[in-house]
Amino acid sequence: MKKLFSVLLSVVLFVSVFGAGLLGCKSPEEPTDKPAETVGPQTYADGRARPSNAGRLRVVNGRLSDQDGRPVMLRGVSFNGLITSESFINEASFVELSRDYGVNLVRLAMYTYGVGSVGYCTKGDKERHEADIQKAVQLAKDQDMYVIIDWHILSDGDPNLYKDQAKTFFSKMAELYKNHDNVLYEICNEPNGVDWAACKQYAEEIIPVIREKDPDSVIIAGNPDWSKDLYSVASDPLSFENVLYTLHFYSATHGKNFRDMTRELSQSGLPIFVSEFGCTAASGGLPRDINSADQWIELLEEEHISYCMWAWAKVAEACSAIRSTCLKYSGFSDEDFTDTGLWYLRTLEKYKTR
Repeated sequence: MKKLFSVLLSVVLFVSVFGAGLLGCKSPEEPTDKPAETVGPQTYADGRARPSNAGRLRVVNGRLSDQDGRPVMLRGVSFNGLITSESFINEASFVELSRDYGVNLVRLAMYTYGVGSVGYCTKGDKERHEADIQKAVQLAKDQDMYVIIDWHILSDGDPNLYKDQAKTFFSKMAELYKNHDNVLYEICNEPNGVDWAACKQYAEEIIPVIREKDPDSVIIAGNPDWSKDLYSVASDPLSFENVLYTLHFYSATHGKNFRDMTRELSQSGLPIFVSEFGCTAASGGLPRDINSADQWIELLEEEHISYCMWAWAKVAEACSAIRSTCLKYSGFSDEDFTDTGLWYLRTLEKYKTR
């Protein structure tokens, strides 16, 4: 019996190892469900400014420019919060943004103050925030996009409140990305309740921290009144090179007078970057003002001022690009987008040049 059992066992083993291949089946060692093939680093020859063709950006004569000094346009989307948007930080999402929608910039809005894990400086999980940033920067690099690392102050108001934490954070980020051509730093999102002197003091301490590690980086500096007080900036600008000044607007709230200011100061040589805007009211809610939004975009295109729409999100707000009822984080169709999202996709399609 033992000899017969041994023979039978040998036959079973032979069939298990070799028979499956002979029959066109998978062997036990071969997984039955292979993971989907990933998309490797890409370059996109679509006429837009990208790291593969524009390289490390710099500021020349008041304009964001490529490595050779030619003006470029970044047209992007902002996540509405790093932790609240974690599900969008995946390969399929970044491929779709870059390849299908022509986005060449993603903004990573990392709240400094917030409830629970949301606020980096208020008992938030710092390692989780930093891991999200590292993943997103790599995904953007792989899909030929630029990325903004945004120190997203809002409710905290005064950027000096968490200045020491900002120094530590930006020192770490600059060390990580000093050799990356696709990273820009936004050092304070929307100061409020403070004047330009306070914002300038903060910038004069944070910028050298970044420049010590990443001397040629482009830095975006916020200003008072939720980053709309450009007249104060123009009267007393920072003394650093490769600096842009933040302008934020929402088209249903900020109309012709703000556009006139933007045109005047841009033409006078002030380097401006619209790192956040919406086609809604400043609250993020209704109404939408598409006519005003179109006028804003025409102005920004004329002046070579780059812009980033708020927000690539499915929050139940009019400013969100994706419907709150949508269960997906990539692979969207028209019915998944809000009127805001559809308008912005049309805008991206309209403006394709560098």
